[in-house]
Amino acid sequence: MQKGMNSMDSAMKTLNLMELEAVKKRYPNVPYPVATKHSDRTANGLTKGIIAFLRLSGHQAERISVTGRRIDRRVEYTDVLGHRRQIGSVEWIPSSMQKGTADISATINGKSVKIEVKIGRDRQGQAQKAYQQQVEAAGGLYMIATELQQFVDWYEKMQ
Repeated sequence: MQKGMNSMDSAMKTLNLMELEAVKKRYPNVPYPVATKHSDRTANGLTKGIIAFLRLSGHQAERISVTGRRIDRRVEYTDVLGHRRQIGSVEWIPSSMQKGTADISATINGKSVKIEVKIGRDRQGQAQKAYQQQVEAAGGLYMIATELQQFVDWYEKMQ
C-alpha cells in the first residue's frame, strides 16, 4: 500500500460526493445524476480537483496559464497539379504574465491564495520561489500542493 493512500482516498471521496451533491442540486429532475470523478494522479487532475473543491466550498478559484500565445502563420494552397501544400510556420509569443506565477489563484475568506501544483519529481524553480516571496511579502498565502489530501488538510487548518 502506498504512503498516505487511506487519507488520500478520504479527500477524493469527499470531493466526489461534493460534486455529486452539486449535480443533484443543479439538475433535480435527473433520476441518476453523474458527477465528474476527480483524480490527483496528474498535475492537471490535481489542479482541476483543487479548483472544484474550492468552488464547491463557496470560494473563488481559477487556473492560471502562462504558456504564451500560439500564432499560426501556415497557409494552405493547391498547386497546379491539384496537390494541397502548406507553407509557413507556427510560432509562440511569450506570455506577458509574470514568470513563476502559481497554477491556481484563489480567494478564500477574503484572502488572496496562490497554489502551485507539483506532482512526482517536479520541484519549484527559481522564478516560482521569487513569486512565492512576493506573494507572502504582500500578505497573501502561498502553498505547494502535491496531493488533494495534503491540500484539504492545509485548507482545514486555515479555516
